Amino acid sequence: MTERRAGSLEQSASTLGIGPSRLHWDWDQGLTVAIDEIGTPIPQRVRGRVHVTPHFINERVFTLDEAGRHRWRPVAPSARVEVELQKPELRWSGHAYFDRNWGDEPIEDGFVYWDWSRGEFAEEESAILYNMDRRQGGPKQMALRFSPQGVDEFEPPPNHRLPRTPIWQVPRGSQADAERPPKVTKTLEDTPFYSRSVIDTHLLGRPITAVHESLSLNRFRSPIVQHMLPYRMPRRRR
Repeated sequence: MTERRAGSLEQSASTLGIGPSRLHWDWDQGLTVAIDEIGTPIPQRVRGRVHVTPHFINERVFTLDEAGRHRWRPVAPSARVEVELQKPELRWSGHAYFDRNWGDEPIEDGFVYWDWSRGEFAEEESAILYNMDRRQGGPKQMALRFSPQGVDEFEPPPNHRLPRTPIWQVPRGSQADAERPPKVTKTLEDTPFYSRSVIDTHLLGRPITAVHESLSLNRFRSPIVQHMLPYRMPRRRR
């Protein structure tokens, strides 16, 4: 993820290019991401291809705040991914998920904090949970089940507190069946304001493994974190 100036942007109905990297959408083939970047904080080439094949396409857009400034669309709630990198030399395939968020104001202006998680019941059936603390309108929870037949909303289960991340102590929590609290099995990313983890949880009476994210926007907007961001996400002229 590299921040670049407007002159580095190319866009058409099916392609988005940012610098030397680009995404291309084909209704028959799915999404292809061509990556050609320099990693940080230790400079190293990251080059290769990621291909995402949706099992089905979700057309529904969800509004996350009271004023309608922040929207979210899980484009492919269930998909397959193939990763082929030349630098570093790495290849694998597995389950995938593809969504998009967009808004009319900075995300930190609309939210204090949120937890998000997604897990698969079966190859083409998945559940997504949102637990948000909004700056206006108070808390909001969403519990959604996606399949090729569409999306069903169900009663959000109770929220359970999870251990903070080991390094930056980011708070974590997740909704799960009342008598079956979730457990963190692996922390994938631990930053000053964001965490990504794998959790074992229980939803609708069924065990499920999910990818979990926590995002603290109060931490994100702090001057210290803003000063640190360019070291994690470099900014280039081209």
